[in-house]
Amino acid sequence: MLLIDRHYFKPSKDARVLAILDALTRDNSISQVELGRQMNLSGAMVNQYLKELHDTDMVRFEAVNGKSYRYLLTDQGERRRRQLFSAYSSETIQIYTALKNAILGKLDPLLEKGLLKLALFGASETCEVTLSALRDTPFQILTLLDNDPAKQGSMFHGYVIAPPDVLDTIACQAVVITSFGGQEEIYQQLAPIGHSKGLEIVKL
Repeated sequence: MLLIDRHYFKPSKDARVLAILDALTRDNSISQVELGRQMNLSGAMVNQYLKELHDTDMVRFEAVNGKSYRYLLTDQGERRRRQLFSAYSSETIQIYTALKNAILGKLDPLLEKGLLKLALFGASETCEVTLSALRDTPFQILTLLDNDPAKQGSMFHGYVIAPPDVLDTIACQAVVITSFGGQEEIYQQLAPIGHSKGLEIVKL
């Protein structure tokens, strides 16, 4: 399980417990040092979590030698891991759905104007979510664009990534900037062609 340690997604105690139980399921010989590195926790905090899991009969310690242990999930520990993972998955799906709805909300003005032929600029994770959000909508994606020559010509979820100058040759009605990094720079880059061709430029 991946912990996202960011401003808006600080992991809770339950998230850390799930991450530790998952890590022990994959490798019951993992060291406390490695657990700490993966969880972004101090050695003292890892030790405290393991002690709590042991005291609540979720993890059993098995001595390997005088200095190391195997950490084995009990039946109760496995049940707790499954319970936490189910709750984590449900919450993650809710967040993903909310993000897709937010993206569609940004594109409502295009829908109201009947501007349905789109180019997406920025082959990134945000673009992937945008593609998912636009599925089963009236919007038509004509091309994916990116400034990175290393990406151009490669496939991205069924679309060939093209250079920005392709905009001169396609009849799209709007360009959606699907890269959060450097959105303002990309907007300024697209502004002249947007003005000359009457294209709407949308920042997410």
